[in-house]
Formats: sequence, C-alpha cells, structure tokens
Amino acid sequence: MQSCELAISISTLACCIAEGKSPEEIALVSSIFMQLGDTLATIAAHQALFVSYMPVGLSM
Repeated sequence: MQSCELAISISTLACCIAEGKSPEEIALVSSIFMQLGDTLATIAAHQALFVSYMPVGLSM
C-alpha cells in the first residue's frame, strides 16, 4: 500500500466511525485512539531501548 492510499484509507475509516455520532462521542473515540497510539509508541520505545540491554535468549 502506498503512503497516499494509507492516508486515504485512514480518513475513510474516520468518516465511517464518525457517521451518526455526536460531537461528544467523536471526541471520546478520538481520545481513545490517541491514548492507544501513545501507549503503542511507549511500548515500542521501551522495547527499542531495553532489547539492546537484554542478554540473548531472554524475552521481555
């Protein structure tokens, strides 16, 4: 998938999620996805930092 196709897909998904929802509901769903993204970024950063310190054969 090309970058522009991904952006269009995400925008389409957002429109589908927002359809028929109140502004308050859209804001709540938005904050949930923002927290999800932030948490995933934190997990990825943690793994990137500590994987280099882990002895071979151990997992997190």
